[in-house]
Amino acid sequence: MKKLFLGLILLALAIAVPVPSMAGVDVSIGISLPPLIAFRAPPEVVVIPDTNYVYAVPDIDADMFFWNGWWWRLWEGRWYRSPYYNRGWAYYNDVPSFYYDVDPGWRGYYRDRNWYGHRWDYERIPNRQLQQNWRRWDKNRHWERQRTWGVRNYQPRPHQQIQELRQQRREQYHQRPEVQRYQQQRQPQVQQPQQQQPQDQRPQRQREHQQEQRGRQYQGEPQRQQPQGRPEGDDGERRR
Repeated sequence: MKKLFLGLILLALAIAVPVPSMAGVDVSIGISLPPLIAFRAPPEVVVIPDTNYVYAVPDIDADMFFWNGWWWRLWEGRWYRSPYYNRGWAYYNDVPSFYYDVDPGWRGYYRDRNWYGHRWDYERIPNRQLQQNWRRWDKNRHWERQRTWGVRNYQPRPHQQIQELRQQRREQYHQRPEVQRYQQQRQPQVQQPQQQQPQDQRPQRQREHQQEQRGRQYQGEPQRQQPQGRPEGDDGERRR
Protein backbone atom coordinates (compact mmCIF):
# COMPACT_ATOMS: atom_id res chain seq x y z
CA MET A 1 0.00 0.00 0.00
CA LYS A 2 2.83 2.39 0.88
CA LYS A 3 4.60 1.60 -2.41
CA LEU A 4 1.43 2.32 -4.37
CA PHE A 5 0.93 5.61 -2.54
CA LEU A 6 4.55 6.63 -3.21
CA GLY A 7 4.20 5.73 -6.87
CA LEU A 8 1.10 7.92 -7.19
CA ILE A 9 2.94 10.86 -5.64
CA LEU A 10 5.86 10.50 -8.06
CA LEU A 11 3.48 10.27 -11.01
CA ALA A 12 1.68 13.43 -9.90
CA LEU A 13 4.98 15.30 -9.62
CA ALA A 14 6.06 14.15 -13.07
CA ILE A 15 2.85 15.51 -14.55
CA ALA A 16 2.86 18.78 -12.59
CA VAL A 17 6.50 19.72 -13.16
CA PRO A 18 7.23 20.39 -16.87
CA VAL A 19 10.45 19.00 -18.29
CA PRO A 20 11.43 21.02 -21.39
CA SER A 21 12.74 19.19 -24.42
CA MET A 22 16.52 19.23 -24.69
CA ALA A 23 16.66 19.33 -28.50
CA GLY A 24 18.43 22.54 -29.45
CA VAL A 25 18.50 23.70 -25.85
CA ASP A 26 21.71 24.35 -24.00
CA VAL A 27 21.10 24.32 -20.25
CA SER A 28 24.24 26.11 -19.19
CA ILE A 29 25.26 26.94 -15.66
CA GLY A 30 25.48 30.69 -15.08
CA ILE A 31 22.91 31.74 -17.70
CA SER A 32 20.06 33.55 -15.98
CA LEU A 33 16.43 32.99 -16.94
CA PRO A 34 14.15 35.84 -18.01
CA PRO A 35 11.77 37.32 -15.45
CA LEU A 36 8.26 35.94 -15.55
CA ILE A 37 5.52 38.07 -17.10
CA ALA A 38 2.34 38.31 -15.06
CA PHE A 39 -0.70 37.76 -17.29
CA ARG A 40 -4.18 38.37 -15.96
CA ALA A 41 -5.45 35.93 -18.57
CA PRO A 42 -3.89 33.74 -21.27
CA PRO A 43 -2.49 36.11 -23.91
CA GLU A 44 -4.13 36.63 -27.26
CA VAL A 45 -1.93 36.60 -30.34
CA VAL A 46 -1.95 37.82 -33.95
CA VAL A 47 -0.41 36.01 -36.88
CA ILE A 48 2.33 38.02 -38.61
CA PRO A 49 1.97 38.23 -42.41
CA ASP A 50 4.72 36.86 -44.67
CA THR A 51 6.02 34.48 -42.02
CA ASN A 52 6.08 30.74 -41.49
CA TYR A 53 3.02 31.05 -39.25
CA VAL A 54 4.53 33.10 -36.47
CA TYR A 55 2.11 34.40 -33.83
CA ALA A 56 3.07 37.46 -31.77
CA VAL A 57 1.79 38.70 -28.41
CA PRO A 58 0.90 42.36 -29.10
CA ASP A 59 -0.12 43.52 -25.61
CA ILE A 60 3.30 43.39 -23.89
CA ASP A 61 6.54 45.27 -24.49
CA ALA A 62 8.68 42.11 -24.48
CA ASP A 63 9.27 40.13 -27.66
CA MET A 64 7.20 36.96 -27.23
CA PHE A 65 6.10 34.70 -30.04
CA PHE A 66 4.39 31.36 -30.60
CA TRP A 67 5.78 29.17 -33.34
CA ASN A 68 5.84 25.47 -34.08
CA GLY A 69 4.22 24.55 -30.76
CA TRP A 70 6.60 26.58 -28.56
CA TRP A 71 6.52 29.98 -26.89
CA TRP A 72 9.67 32.01 -27.61
CA ARG A 73 11.21 34.98 -25.80
CA LEU A 74 14.08 37.29 -26.59
CA TRP A 75 15.67 38.76 -23.46
CA GLU A 76 18.99 40.59 -23.14
CA GLY A 77 20.20 39.23 -26.47
CA ARG A 78 19.43 35.60 -25.53
CA TRP A 79 16.62 33.35 -26.68
CA TYR A 80 14.43 31.16 -24.49
CA ARG A 81 11.56 28.81 -25.23
CA SER A 82 8.88 26.96 -23.28
CA PRO A 83 5.73 24.92 -23.90
CA TYR A 84 3.99 27.43 -21.60
CA TYR A 85 3.60 31.18 -21.94
CA ASN A 86 4.11 31.90 -18.22
CA ARG A 87 6.71 29.40 -16.94
CA GLY A 88 9.19 26.68 -17.83
CA TRP A 89 11.59 28.88 -19.82
CA ALA A 90 14.82 27.23 -20.96
CA TYR A 91 17.83 28.81 -22.64
CA TYR A 92 17.99 28.22 -26.42
CA ASN A 93 21.55 28.39 -27.75
CA ASP A 94 20.68 29.84 -31.18
CA VAL A 95 18.45 32.27 -33.01
CA PRO A 96 15.18 30.53 -33.99
CA SER A 97 14.86 30.28 -37.75
CA PHE A 98 11.48 32.03 -37.87
CA TYR A 99 12.75 35.29 -36.40
CA TYR A 100 14.32 36.71 -39.56
CA ASP A 101 10.88 36.49 -41.25
CA VAL A 102 9.33 38.78 -38.63
CA ASP A 103 9.25 42.39 -39.75
CA PRO A 104 10.88 44.55 -37.02
CA GLY A 105 8.13 47.16 -37.46
CA TRP A 106 5.22 44.80 -36.94
CA ARG A 107 4.09 46.58 -33.75
CA GLY A 108 3.63 49.87 -35.63
CA TYR A 109 1.77 48.11 -38.40
CA TYR A 110 -0.43 46.43 -35.79
CA ARG A 111 -1.19 49.74 -34.11
CA ASP A 112 -2.05 51.45 -37.41
CA ARG A 113 -3.83 48.42 -38.87
CA ASN A 114 -1.74 48.92 -41.97
CA TRP A 115 0.57 46.41 -43.64
CA TYR A 116 2.77 48.13 -46.20
CA GLY A 117 0.04 50.46 -47.39
CA HIS A 118 -2.80 47.93 -47.22
CA ARG A 119 -5.52 47.65 -44.62
CA TRP A 120 -4.59 44.97 -42.08
CA ASP A 121 -7.74 43.45 -40.61
CA TYR A 122 -5.91 41.17 -38.22
CA GLU A 123 -7.70 38.74 -35.95
CA ARG A 124 -6.87 38.48 -32.27
CA ILE A 125 -6.66 34.77 -31.54
CA PRO A 126 -7.41 33.48 -28.02
CA ASN A 127 -4.89 31.08 -26.53
CA ARG A 128 -7.34 28.15 -26.40
CA GLN A 129 -8.18 28.55 -30.09
CA LEU A 130 -4.48 28.77 -30.92
CA GLN A 131 -3.60 25.58 -29.09
CA GLN A 132 -6.45 23.68 -30.71
CA ASN A 133 -5.84 24.79 -34.30
CA TRP A 134 -2.25 25.84 -34.93
CA ARG A 135 -1.24 22.46 -36.41
CA ARG A 136 -4.21 22.38 -38.77
CA TRP A 137 -3.72 25.99 -39.78
CA ASP A 138 -0.07 25.31 -40.54
CA LYS A 139 -0.83 22.18 -42.55
CA ASN A 140 -3.63 23.78 -44.60
CA ARG A 141 -1.87 27.15 -44.97
CA HIS A 142 -5.03 28.68 -43.54
CA TRP A 143 -4.02 32.30 -43.10
CA GLU A 144 -2.44 32.91 -46.47
CA ARG A 145 -4.86 30.91 -48.64
CA GLN A 146 -8.22 31.54 -47.03
CA ARG A 147 -7.68 34.81 -45.22
CA THR A 148 -4.70 36.36 -47.07
CA TRP A 149 -3.22 37.15 -43.63
CA GLY A 150 -6.09 39.60 -43.10
CA VAL A 151 -4.40 42.07 -45.46
CA ARG A 152 -6.64 43.59 -48.13
CA ASN A 153 -5.39 43.25 -51.71
CA TYR A 154 -2.53 41.16 -50.42
CA GLN A 155 0.17 40.21 -52.90
CA PRO A 156 2.83 37.66 -51.88
CA ARG A 157 6.42 38.82 -52.04
CA PRO A 158 8.77 37.38 -54.68
CA HIS A 159 11.19 34.77 -53.35
CA GLN A 160 14.24 36.91 -54.12
CA GLN A 161 12.82 39.82 -52.15
CA ILE A 162 12.09 37.53 -49.20
CA GLN A 163 15.71 36.35 -49.11
CA GLU A 164 17.01 39.92 -49.30
CA LEU A 165 14.74 40.98 -46.42
CA ARG A 166 15.92 38.03 -44.31
CA GLN A 167 19.55 39.04 -44.84
CA GLN A 168 18.83 42.67 -43.94
CA ARG A 169 17.02 41.63 -40.76
CA ARG A 170 19.84 39.29 -39.83
CA GLU A 171 22.33 42.16 -40.05
CA GLN A 172 20.03 44.49 -38.10
CA TYR A 173 19.57 41.88 -35.40
CA HIS A 174 23.30 41.35 -34.86
CA GLN A 175 23.83 45.13 -34.64
CA ARG A 176 21.52 45.47 -31.65
CA PRO A 177 23.52 46.50 -28.55
CA GLU A 178 22.15 43.79 -26.27
CA VAL A 179 22.90 41.12 -28.89
CA GLN A 180 26.46 42.37 -29.35
CA ARG A 181 27.03 42.35 -25.58
CA TYR A 182 25.84 38.77 -25.37
CA GLN A 183 28.01 37.70 -28.31
CA GLN A 184 31.05 39.25 -26.65
CA GLN A 185 30.32 37.32 -23.47
CA ARG A 186 30.15 34.08 -25.47
CA GLN A 187 33.57 34.57 -27.06
CA PRO A 188 36.19 32.27 -25.48
CA GLN A 189 38.93 33.82 -23.40
CA VAL A 190 42.20 34.17 -25.29
CA GLN A 191 44.99 32.43 -23.42
CA GLN A 192 48.40 34.03 -23.22
CA PRO A 193 51.11 32.05 -25.04
CA GLN A 194 53.40 30.18 -22.71
CA GLN A 195 57.00 31.30 -22.42
CA GLN A 196 59.17 29.34 -24.79
CA GLN A 197 61.31 26.83 -23.01
CA PRO A 198 65.01 26.54 -23.91
CA GLN A 199 65.75 23.86 -26.43
CA ASP A 200 68.33 22.19 -24.20
CA GLN A 201 66.16 20.24 -21.77
CA ARG A 202 68.83 17.79 -20.63
CA PRO A 203 69.31 17.26 -16.92
CA GLN A 204 71.53 19.77 -15.14
CA ARG A 205 74.09 17.13 -14.07
CA GLN A 206 74.54 15.94 -17.68
CA ARG A 207 75.06 19.46 -18.97
CA GLU A 208 77.66 20.23 -16.28
CA HIS A 209 79.57 17.03 -17.12
CA GLN A 210 79.67 17.87 -20.83
CA GLN A 211 80.81 21.43 -20.11
CA GLU A 212 83.61 20.06 -17.88
CA GLN A 213 84.82 17.74 -20.68
CA ARG A 214 84.86 20.59 -23.19
CA GLY A 215 86.82 22.76 -20.71
CA ARG A 216 89.56 20.15 -20.30
CA GLN A 217 90.00 19.80 -24.04
CA TYR A 218 90.24 23.57 -24.42
CA GLN A 219 92.96 23.87 -21.72
CA GLY A 220 95.12 21.20 -23.41
CA GLU A 221 94.83 18.53 -20.71
CA PRO A 222 96.53 15.37 -22.04
CA GLN A 223 94.36 12.44 -22.72
CA ARG A 224 95.03 9.18 -20.95
CA GLN A 225 96.55 6.53 -23.23
CA GLN A 226 96.36 2.82 -22.88
CA PRO A 227 99.70 0.84 -22.70
CA GLN A 228 100.59 -0.71 -26.06
CA GLY A 229 102.62 -3.79 -24.81
CA ARG A 230 104.43 -5.52 -21.94
CA PRO A 231 107.98 -4.15 -21.24
CA GLU A 232 111.03 -6.42 -21.74
CA GLY A 233 112.29 -7.64 -18.36
CA ASP A 234 110.72 -7.78 -14.98
CA ASP A 235 112.33 -4.51 -13.81
CA GLY A 236 111.17 -2.62 -16.85
CA GLU A 237 114.70 -2.06 -18.25
CA ARG A 238 115.87 -3.27 -21.69
CA ARG A 239 118.24 -6.29 -21.52
CA ARG A 240 121.58 -5.84 -23.02
